[in-house]
Amino acid sequence: MIAGVDEAGRGPLCGPVYAAAVILDPARPIAGLADSKKLSEKRREALAPLIRERALAWAIGVASVEEIDRLNILHASMLAMRRAVEALPIVPLEALIDGNRIPPGLLMPARAIVGGDASEAAISAASILAKTDRDHEMLRLATLYPEYGIERHKGYPTPAHLAALRIHGPSPIHRRSFAPVAQCSLAF
Repeated sequence: MIAGVDEAGRGPLCGPVYAAAVILDPARPIAGLADSKKLSEKRREALAPLIRERALAWAIGVASVEEIDRLNILHASMLAMRRAVEALPIVPLEALIDGNRIPPGLLMPARAIVGGDASEAAISAASILAKTDRDHEMLRLATLYPEYGIERHKGYPTPAHLAALRIHGPSPIHRRSFAPVAQCSLAF
C-alpha cells in the first residue's frame, strides 16, 4: 500500500502542471516501467492503460496556470502532487515522492527520493500517468490556440514556441510568471 507520486510539466511555458499517485498491485506486475522521460511517447501511451487497469489505485492532481503564476511552479507542483494523493480511493501507508521535497499537508508518512522515477516502480508508473495525461490536455489546448504549435512541443520553450510567443504574445494558457512569457508580455 505504498503510493508513488510524480509530476509532469514543470518546465513548459504554458499549460497546467499534472501529478499522479499510483499504488501498484504486487500480484499484477507491469513490465517496462521506467522514468517517463526515458520512454518514447508510443511506449508511454501503451503503458498508461496497463497502469490504470492493474494498479490497486491511481489518481491525477492538477494545478492550473493561474495557481502556477500565483504560487510559483515549485509550490504549484507540490499542490498538484498533494491533490493526486488525496484523490486516491485508498489511503496509502506511505507516499514515495520523486525529487527532494515532500508536498506539505500529506496525511501519511512520505519520503522524497531523488531519481525515484527511475528506481521505484510506483513512481515510474506515476510519472507515466502524469506525463500522458498532461500531453493529452496539451493536445486539446493546441486546438484552441493553434498559432503556438503546442501539439509539437507540449508547451516547452522550443525555438518555434518562443518565435510564436514573440509574434502572437502570450495566450490565456501561458505562464506569465515565467521569464520568456513575461518578456513577450511587455510587447503586447
